[in-house]
Amino acid sequence: MLLADVVAASTAVVATRSRTAKARTIAGLLRAADPVEVEPVTAWLAGEVRQGRLGVGWRTLARLGGEPAAEASLTVTAVDRGLTELATTSGAGSAARRGTLLGGLLAAATADEQRFLVRLLSGELRQGALEGVVLDAVAAAADVPSASVRRAFMLSGRLPRTAAAALAGGAAALDAVRLEVGRPVRPMLAAPGSSLDAALADLGDAVTVEFKLDGARIQVHRDGDEVRVWTRTLREVTDGVPELVDRVRALPCATAVLDGETLALDDDGRPRAFQDTMSRFGTEAAEPGVLLSPFFFDLLHLDGRDLLDEPLHVRLDALAGLLADDAHAALRMPGVRSPSADQAADVLDRALTGGHEGVVVKALDAPYAAGRRGRAWQKVKPVHTLDLVVIGVEWGYGRRTGKLSNIHLGARDPAGGEPVMVGKTFKGMTDELLEWQTSTFPGLAREHADWGLLLRPELVVEIALDGAQRSTRYPGGVALRFARVLRNRPDKTPAEADDLDAVRALLAGG
Repeated sequence: MLLADVVAASTAVVATRSRTAKARTIAGLLRAADPVEVEPVTAWLAGEVRQGRLGVGWRTLARLGGEPAAEASLTVTAVDRGLTELATTSGAGSAARRGTLLGGLLAAATADEQRFLVRLLSGELRQGALEGVVLDAVAAAADVPSASVRRAFMLSGRLPRTAAAALAGGAAALDAVRLEVGRPVRPMLAAPGSSLDAALADLGDAVTVEFKLDGARIQVHRDGDEVRVWTRTLREVTDGVPELVDRVRALPCATAVLDGETLALDDDGRPRAFQDTMSRFGTEAAEPGVLLSPFFFDLLHLDGRDLLDEPLHVRLDALAGLLADDAHAALRMPGVRSPSADQAADVLDRALTGGHEGVVVKALDAPYAAGRRGRAWQKVKPVHTLDLVVIGVEWGYGRRTGKLSNIHLGARDPAGGEPVMVGKTFKGMTDELLEWQTSTFPGLAREHADWGLLLRPELVVEIALDGAQRSTRYPGGVALRFARVLRNRPDKTPAEADDLDAVRALLAGG
């Protein structure tokens, strides 16, 4: 298969907003691919490369572009082999060798292929919502149930390998994928709930109501004395959080997979600033004395028994048993199971009084839907908040002259396209944040204009708002009301941002 075939399919996918049409195009390409081509083709159409981060910047790609080839000749296999060589080239003189490799690859590409490769390698093709479309396409191409594809992907975390397994081995190969202790599972996500009463009315009496902490999501795996910790984006942070490792290593079990949150607390047991917690997961040194406390709310595996498909009440029973000892009881997320309306309201009040965000209401009969944001878990906060993608920024004026200030906000497109703009805001920005935006955003620019920058959809920001209103100004037909910045969310990817349906759900009467 030629790279040109992949480029043509990618162009067709971008040209339509129909999720069905996107999936049909991708499925056709996957059917035509040879077995060894399925993994790279799948990765590229999802905006990724199989080799992971290649350390190639946009400026380097632009400099090496050069004159394009007149005819398409690059094959998928040749490009994938070149990217592997690029990823494994290191040591003395590696910069020059990498430049030669990359220059040769781009020189052999046509103009359309060059544009595709530059966007792919610089991250501009990375549209998290497109991942779901590719999963639908894999199911169609292999003629297997979509649920089998999604489950195998969520358990393995590897979309290209999932596609290869589906096309080579069908449903049997997908169903053979199991939870592995030591291999992270994509976390189940909570949908925004409009209010506590609405969430209880939606899910019924058989629920648990738990604190929603202002912390960082963690997934912890234990196998004997080995303990490993991942963030919500499945980035391993084990070496940076020894206090979490020690707490889990002390539990009375041999193997376990725990889901929860962690945050830094002050001497009074109240949460420290979110930035203090996140500093423990960054590249810079954390503030001295910042220790993380874990709070677990789910158990996916215990001593050889997978609990992923069990209803939540079974998983909670197992978690309660694991943390029954007084020495471990504090590791349990505070909450009440099957509460009355008054008891649920009391949980919310205690959470807010303690300095936390709110509560999560969870259906007790729901299995663990790895990687999904369904209605079985609903987060309730006293104000509406959304995680949106920053897709542009305007130069400020007045006191903010010379600063990149007013950000453009995009909701994830359920159809798998680019984020859909739903509003702008400059409210809630500190001087420190303005300085950070001004120094950081130019490096993410996909287009410069007199008014500001259009940005690659890579950054997620948490926005507080009073609701939404219908609007003809934005393509999604909806606009945010009184949006203000709460904070950046470096722990979240654009694939985890709230989608357009979540914004529309905030319409009055919607």
